[in-house]
Amino acid sequence: MDLIPTVDLTAPDPARIDRALQSAGFLLVTGHGIDPSLPAAIRETARAFFHLAAPAKQPYAVKVGGRGWLGPGAEANGYAEGTETPPDLKESLSFAAEHPTGDAAVDAEWFAPNTWPAEVPDLRPLLDDYLAGMKALSDRLLDLLAVALGRPEDFFTRHTGHPTWGFNINWYPGTDTVGAPQPGQFRIGPHTDFGTVTVLDRQHGKGGLQIFTDRHGWQDAPYDPAALTVNIGDLMARWTDGRWKSGRHRVLPPPADAPAEELLSLVYFYECDPGTDVRGIDSHSYLRAQLDAITAD
Repeated sequence: MDLIPTVDLTAPDPARIDRALQSAGFLLVTGHGIDPSLPAAIRETARAFFHLAAPAKQPYAVKVGGRGWLGPGAEANGYAEGTETPPDLKESLSFAAEHPTGDAAVDAEWFAPNTWPAEVPDLRPLLDDYLAGMKALSDRLLDLLAVALGRPEDFFTRHTGHPTWGFNINWYPGTDTVGAPQPGQFRIGPHTDFGTVTVLDRQHGKGGLQIFTDRHGWQDAPYDPAALTVNIGDLMARWTDGRWKSGRHRVLPPPADAPAEELLSLVYFYECDPGTDVRGIDSHSYLRAQLDAITAD
Protein backbone atom coordinates (compact mmCIF):
# COMPACT_ATOMS: atom_id res chain seq x y z
CA MET A 1 0.00 0.00 0.00
CA ASP A 2 2.02 2.96 -1.32
CA LEU A 3 0.01 5.45 0.69
CA ILE A 4 1.63 4.10 3.87
CA PRO A 5 5.37 3.98 3.26
CA THR A 6 8.05 2.45 5.44
CA VAL A 7 10.39 5.11 6.78
CA ASP A 8 13.85 4.13 8.00
CA LEU A 9 14.67 6.61 10.77
CA THR A 10 18.37 6.17 10.11
CA ALA A 11 17.90 7.74 6.65
CA PRO A 12 14.46 9.37 6.44
CA ASP A 13 13.04 11.15 3.40
CA PRO A 14 11.09 14.21 4.64
CA ALA A 15 9.34 14.76 1.30
CA ARG A 16 8.04 11.19 1.26
CA ILE A 17 6.78 11.59 4.82
CA ASP A 18 4.95 14.78 3.88
CA ARG A 19 3.20 13.06 0.96
CA ALA A 20 2.10 10.09 3.09
CA LEU A 21 0.72 12.24 5.89
CA GLN A 22 -1.32 14.25 3.42
CA SER A 23 -3.13 11.13 2.22
CA ALA A 24 -3.48 8.61 5.05
CA GLY A 25 -1.84 10.01 8.16
CA PHE A 26 0.10 6.76 8.72
CA LEU A 27 3.70 5.58 8.44
CA LEU A 28 5.57 2.37 9.16
CA VAL A 29 8.81 3.17 10.95
CA THR A 30 11.98 1.09 11.12
CA GLY A 31 15.33 2.04 12.61
CA HIS A 32 13.46 3.06 15.76
CA GLY A 33 15.89 1.48 18.23
CA ILE A 34 13.29 -0.35 20.36
CA ASP A 35 14.55 -3.80 21.38
CA PRO A 36 11.86 -6.29 20.22
CA SER A 37 12.37 -8.40 23.34
CA LEU A 38 10.89 -5.60 25.45
CA PRO A 39 7.38 -5.46 23.92
CA ALA A 40 7.40 -9.27 23.84
CA ALA A 41 8.03 -9.38 27.60
CA ILE A 42 5.36 -6.74 28.21
CA ARG A 43 2.81 -8.80 26.27
CA GLU A 44 3.62 -11.95 28.20
CA THR A 45 3.29 -10.17 31.55
CA ALA A 46 0.15 -8.23 30.63
CA ARG A 47 -1.52 -11.34 29.26
CA ALA A 48 -1.22 -12.92 32.69
CA PHE A 49 -3.20 -10.00 34.12
CA PHE A 50 -5.90 -10.05 31.47
CA HIS A 51 -6.40 -13.78 31.96
CA LEU A 52 -7.23 -13.29 35.63
CA ALA A 53 -10.83 -13.74 36.70
CA ALA A 54 -12.87 -10.52 36.62
CA PRO A 55 -13.05 -10.15 40.43
CA ALA A 56 -9.25 -10.01 40.61
CA LYS A 57 -9.16 -7.21 38.03
CA GLN A 58 -12.09 -5.23 39.41
CA PRO A 59 -10.12 -3.33 42.11
CA TYR A 60 -8.18 -1.66 39.30
CA ALA A 61 -11.25 -0.60 37.29
CA VAL A 62 -11.31 2.99 36.01
CA LYS A 63 -13.16 5.04 33.43
CA VAL A 64 -11.61 6.29 30.20
CA GLY A 65 -8.81 8.71 31.00
CA GLY A 66 -8.04 6.99 34.31
CA ARG A 67 -5.02 4.94 35.24
CA GLY A 68 -5.86 1.28 35.66
CA TRP A 69 -8.06 -1.38 34.07
CA LEU A 70 -10.65 -0.55 31.44
CA GLY A 71 -12.94 -3.54 31.54
CA PRO A 72 -15.46 -4.84 29.00
CA GLY A 73 -17.87 -2.19 27.80
CA ALA A 74 -15.88 0.76 29.17
CA GLU A 75 -15.05 2.41 25.87
CA ALA A 76 -16.62 3.09 22.48
CA ASN A 77 -14.16 4.93 20.23
CA GLY A 78 -16.69 5.46 17.47
CA TYR A 79 -18.48 7.98 19.70
CA ALA A 80 -15.65 10.46 19.10
CA GLU A 81 -16.73 10.87 15.48
CA GLY A 82 -20.44 10.63 16.20
CA THR A 83 -20.87 6.94 15.30
CA GLU A 84 -23.21 5.16 17.74
CA THR A 85 -21.44 1.82 17.91
CA PRO A 86 -21.79 -0.82 20.61
CA PRO A 87 -18.92 -0.76 23.15
CA ASP A 88 -15.51 -1.85 21.92
CA LEU A 89 -14.60 -5.54 22.28
CA LYS A 90 -11.45 -5.11 24.33
CA GLU A 91 -9.93 -4.63 27.73
CA SER A 92 -7.05 -2.26 28.46
CA LEU A 93 -4.46 -1.48 31.04
CA SER A 94 -4.03 2.29 30.90
CA PHE A 95 -1.15 4.43 32.09
CA ALA A 96 -0.25 8.09 31.63
CA ALA A 97 2.25 10.81 32.49
CA GLU A 98 2.72 11.05 36.24
CA HIS A 99 5.72 13.29 37.02
CA PRO A 100 4.20 16.46 38.52
CA THR A 101 4.68 19.94 37.11
CA GLY A 102 4.16 21.77 40.41
CA ASP A 103 0.83 23.22 39.28
CA ALA A 104 -1.66 21.50 41.60
CA ALA A 105 -4.66 21.79 39.29
CA VAL A 106 -2.75 20.56 36.24
CA ASP A 107 -1.14 17.73 38.17
CA ALA A 108 -4.45 16.53 39.62
CA GLU A 109 -5.95 16.19 36.14
CA TRP A 110 -3.01 15.15 33.98
CA PHE A 111 -0.11 13.90 36.13
CA ALA A 112 -1.68 11.65 38.75
CA PRO A 113 0.18 8.51 39.92
CA ASN A 114 -0.21 5.36 37.88
CA THR A 115 -1.76 2.19 39.25
CA TRP A 116 0.39 -0.96 39.11
CA PRO A 117 -1.43 -4.30 39.52
CA ALA A 118 0.15 -6.28 42.35
CA GLU A 119 -0.62 -9.53 40.54
CA VAL A 120 2.00 -8.74 37.84
CA PRO A 121 4.93 -7.08 39.67
CA ASP A 122 7.24 -7.48 36.67
CA LEU A 123 5.13 -5.10 34.58
CA ARG A 124 6.35 -1.83 36.11
CA PRO A 125 10.10 -2.19 35.40
CA LEU A 126 9.32 -3.34 31.87
CA LEU A 127 7.12 -0.33 31.24
CA ASP A 128 9.59 2.07 32.83
CA ASP A 129 12.07 1.09 30.13
CA TYR A 130 9.54 0.94 27.31
CA LEU A 131 7.86 4.26 28.07
CA ALA A 132 11.18 6.07 28.31
CA GLY A 133 11.97 4.72 24.85
CA MET A 134 8.57 5.82 23.54
CA LYS A 135 9.04 9.38 24.86
CA ALA A 136 12.44 9.69 23.20
CA LEU A 137 11.16 8.16 19.95
CA SER A 138 8.13 10.45 19.87
CA ASP A 139 10.28 13.55 20.23
CA ARG A 140 12.53 12.20 17.49
CA LEU A 141 9.48 11.75 15.27
CA LEU A 142 8.22 15.26 16.02
CA ASP A 143 11.59 16.73 15.06
CA LEU A 144 11.43 14.80 11.78
CA LEU A 145 7.85 15.91 11.13
CA ALA A 146 8.82 19.53 11.67
CA VAL A 147 11.52 19.20 8.99
CA ALA A 148 9.04 17.47 6.66
CA LEU A 149 6.70 20.42 7.17
CA GLY A 150 9.48 22.86 6.31
CA ARG A 151 9.71 24.22 9.85
CA PRO A 152 12.60 24.45 12.33
CA GLU A 153 13.41 21.08 13.89
CA ASP A 154 12.11 22.13 17.31
CA PHE A 155 8.84 23.53 15.95
CA PHE A 156 6.86 20.86 17.85
CA THR A 157 9.30 19.72 20.53
CA ARG A 158 9.61 23.22 21.99
CA HIS A 159 6.13 22.31 23.32
CA THR A 160 7.08 18.91 24.80
CA GLY A 161 9.26 19.93 27.71
CA HIS A 162 6.76 18.41 30.18
CA PRO A 163 4.12 16.77 27.97
CA THR A 164 1.16 14.59 28.70
CA TRP A 165 0.98 11.15 27.14
CA GLY A 166 -1.17 8.06 27.47
CA PHE A 167 -0.35 4.41 27.05
CA ASN A 168 -2.72 1.48 26.61
CA ILE A 169 -2.03 -2.21 26.56
CA ASN A 170 -5.07 -3.35 24.59
CA TRP A 171 -6.20 -6.95 24.90
CA TYR A 172 -8.40 -8.25 22.11
CA PRO A 173 -9.71 -11.67 23.19
CA GLY A 174 -11.69 -14.12 21.13
CA THR A 175 -15.41 -14.76 21.11
CA ASP A 176 -15.07 -17.28 23.92
CA THR A 177 -14.48 -14.23 26.15
CA VAL A 178 -16.44 -11.40 24.50
CA GLY A 179 -19.21 -13.35 22.77
CA ALA A 180 -20.37 -12.91 19.18
CA PRO A 181 -19.98 -9.33 17.94
CA GLN A 182 -23.15 -7.25 17.68
CA PRO A 183 -23.92 -5.53 14.37
CA GLY A 184 -21.52 -2.62 13.95
CA GLN A 185 -19.33 -3.72 16.86
CA PHE A 186 -15.53 -3.67 16.63
CA ARG A 187 -12.56 -4.41 18.82
CA ILE A 188 -12.07 -0.66 18.45
CA GLY A 189 -14.61 1.40 16.55
CA PRO A 190 -13.71 3.84 13.76
CA HIS A 191 -11.99 6.98 15.02
CA THR A 192 -9.00 9.27 14.82
CA ASP A 193 -6.57 9.71 17.70
CA PHE A 194 -6.56 12.97 19.59
CA GLY A 195 -2.93 14.00 20.15
CA THR A 196 0.19 14.64 18.09
CA VAL A 197 1.60 11.22 17.19
CA THR A 198 0.61 7.69 18.17
CA VAL A 199 3.22 4.92 18.18
CA LEU A 200 1.76 1.41 17.92
CA ASP A 201 3.43 -1.95 18.41
CA ARG A 202 0.87 -4.39 17.04
CA GLN A 203 0.38 -8.06 16.30
CA HIS A 204 -0.82 -9.22 12.92
CA GLY A 205 -4.24 -10.84 12.88
CA LYS A 206 -7.38 -11.35 10.84
CA GLY A 207 -9.30 -9.24 13.33
CA GLY A 208 -6.68 -6.51 13.16
CA LEU A 209 -6.05 -2.91 12.21
CA GLN A 210 -7.72 -1.26 9.25
CA ILE A 211 -6.96 2.20 7.86
CA PHE A 212 -9.33 4.51 5.97
CA THR A 213 -8.34 6.72 3.06
CA ASP A 214 -10.56 8.75 0.77
CA ARG A 215 -9.03 6.97 -2.22
CA HIS A 216 -9.30 3.36 -1.06
CA GLY A 217 -11.87 3.30 1.77
CA TRP A 218 -11.19 0.74 4.48
CA GLN A 219 -8.19 -1.54 3.91
CA ASP A 220 -6.12 -3.83 6.11
CA ALA A 221 -3.11 -1.95 7.44
CA PRO A 222 0.25 -3.08 6.09
CA TYR A 223 2.27 -5.07 8.59
CA ASP A 224 6.00 -5.47 9.11
CA PRO A 225 7.13 -7.24 12.30
CA ALA A 226 10.27 -5.07 12.37
CA ALA A 227 8.33 -1.81 12.11
CA LEU A 228 6.26 0.32 14.42
CA THR A 229 3.05 1.86 13.10
CA VAL A 230 2.88 5.63 13.52
CA ASN A 231 -0.13 7.83 12.88
CA ILE A 232 -0.82 11.49 13.50
CA GLY A 233 -3.71 12.67 15.63
CA ASP A 234 -6.15 15.55 15.64
CA LEU A 235 -3.84 18.05 17.32
CA MET A 236 -1.13 17.45 14.73
CA ALA A 237 -3.62 17.75 11.87
CA ARG A 238 -4.78 21.07 13.28
CA TRP A 239 -1.21 22.21 13.91
CA THR A 240 -0.51 21.77 10.19
CA ASP A 241 -3.66 23.69 9.21
CA GLY A 242 -5.12 20.47 7.79
CA ARG A 243 -2.21 19.75 5.47
CA TRP A 244 -1.80 16.36 7.17
CA LYS A 245 -4.72 14.06 7.86
CA SER A 246 -5.45 12.61 11.25
CA GLY A 247 -5.23 8.87 10.56
CA ARG A 248 -8.68 7.29 10.70
CA HIS A 249 -8.65 3.63 11.73
CA ARG A 250 -10.49 0.78 13.44
CA VAL A 251 -9.76 -2.72 14.71
CA LEU A 252 -11.93 -5.50 13.33
CA PRO A 253 -13.92 -7.81 15.62
CA PRO A 254 -12.84 -11.42 16.19
CA PRO A 255 -13.06 -13.08 12.77
CA ALA A 256 -15.68 -15.77 12.14
CA ASP A 257 -13.04 -18.13 10.74
CA ALA A 258 -10.67 -17.60 13.70
CA PRO A 259 -12.98 -16.87 16.64
CA ALA A 260 -10.34 -17.71 19.27
CA GLU A 261 -7.84 -15.17 17.91
CA GLU A 262 -6.20 -13.18 20.72
CA LEU A 263 -4.12 -10.07 20.06
CA LEU A 264 -2.28 -7.59 22.29
CA SER A 265 -1.36 -4.09 21.13
CA LEU A 266 0.88 -1.54 22.83
CA VAL A 267 -0.34 1.98 22.03
CA TYR A 268 1.54 5.14 23.03
CA PHE A 269 -0.38 8.39 22.59
CA TYR A 270 1.87 11.47 22.62
CA GLU A 271 0.55 14.93 23.22
CA CYS A 272 2.21 18.22 24.30
CA ASP A 273 2.64 20.48 27.30
CA PRO A 274 -0.58 21.45 29.10
CA GLY A 275 -1.73 24.90 28.04
CA THR A 276 -0.26 24.66 24.54
CA ASP A 277 -2.28 26.71 22.07
CA VAL A 278 -2.74 24.76 18.86
CA ARG A 279 -4.09 27.09 16.21
CA GLY A 280 -6.51 28.80 18.58
CA ILE A 281 -7.64 25.88 20.77
CA ASP A 282 -6.37 24.82 24.16
CA SER A 283 -4.80 21.43 23.52
CA HIS A 284 -5.85 19.84 26.78
CA SER A 285 -9.40 21.14 26.83
CA TYR A 286 -9.74 19.37 23.49
CA LEU A 287 -8.13 16.18 24.79
CA ARG A 288 -10.41 16.05 27.84
CA ALA A 289 -13.53 16.55 25.73
CA GLN A 290 -12.52 13.70 23.41
CA LEU A 291 -11.71 11.32 26.26
CA ASP A 292 -15.11 12.07 27.77
CA ALA A 293 -16.76 11.48 24.38
CA ILE A 294 -15.52 7.87 24.05
CA THR A 295 -16.64 6.82 27.52
CA ALA A 296 -19.36 4.22 27.02
CA ASP A 297 -22.57 4.63 29.02
